[in-house]
Amino acid sequence: MEALPSIITVSQDGKGHYRTVQEAIDAVPLGNTRRTVIRVAAGIYKQPVYVAKTKRFITIAGISPENTVLTWYNTATRIQHHKGEKEIGGGTFGSASTIVEGDDFIAENITFENSSPQGSGQAVAFRVTADRCAFYSCRFLGWQDTLYLHYGKQYLRDCYIEGSVDFIFGNGTAMLEHCHIHCKSQGFITAQSRKSAEETTGFVFLRCVITGNGGREYAYLGRPWGPFGRVIFAFTYMDQCVQLAGWNNWGKPDNEKTASFFEYRCFGPGYCPSKRVKWAKHLGDKEAEQFLLHGFIEQPNKPWLSQRMAFKVPYSA
Repeated sequence: MEALPSIITVSQDGKGHYRTVQEAIDAVPLGNTRRTVIRVAAGIYKQPVYVAKTKRFITIAGISPENTVLTWYNTATRIQHHKGEKEIGGGTFGSASTIVEGDDFIAENITFENSSPQGSGQAVAFRVTADRCAFYSCRFLGWQDTLYLHYGKQYLRDCYIEGSVDFIFGNGTAMLEHCHIHCKSQGFITAQSRKSAEETTGFVFLRCVITGNGGREYAYLGRPWGPFGRVIFAFTYMDQCVQLAGWNNWGKPDNEKTASFFEYRCFGPGYCPSKRVKWAKHLGDKEAEQFLLHGFIEQPNKPWLSQRMAFKVPYSA
């Protein structure tokens, strides 16, 4: 059992311990082993945020995602960050408004936004390069490459994610449960980058909702950024924005032989098994079992998720 968490408060009016989220993160000791909860007062915090590898066991908790917003405007070709490119990386990798590289991170009731306008190219709202990270009732806002699940195991519940092109991407092992996925324009929801059949990575969307901006058939469920890309949609509602073909091979027919794109008991006007590409698969009950439980992201002898859930800390004034 972990020790009780320490609490740090952030408020732009000076009534908390710190005025910015980054100042609070910087105050967490290097090599931290005790959960630190950073409670963030309502406000729009306009600055990039970076959680280094040495800053583990951090929770960032807001009042509500609509009222507590972390936002910045980097793109792959224009990065302005309080850390140097040597630390955070360049291109798409370094363009995230918020970057988390410290394991055992939790966020609750926060909006993570990249405010770069449509047409800016790759502009990540949030990149996670860390293991055992969980997100509850968060929003991820952007256009292209909104949420970069780069590495590690992640769990998202009751979150809202919007974008247009490849806006949930990377090679993480992630379960998104009861999440709302919103397609803002023509594009692709996922771009998972598993590189071999031996890798256990992939994205599972469980009991989610996919919506769009009113048009018909303009968004694909995904395309393989890596040749063995793996994505599963289960018990998910798909509105008319979803292309009836479902999936795209990224212009590489060879990807059709290796990608693992699965659906299971989905529904809605965007779900049409008879019109899906032939190389995607509709799972049977037995085949789907491995993707329907939290065991997809945690091993029975290492139950990180249940322990982390004990430290969901609602904001209180």
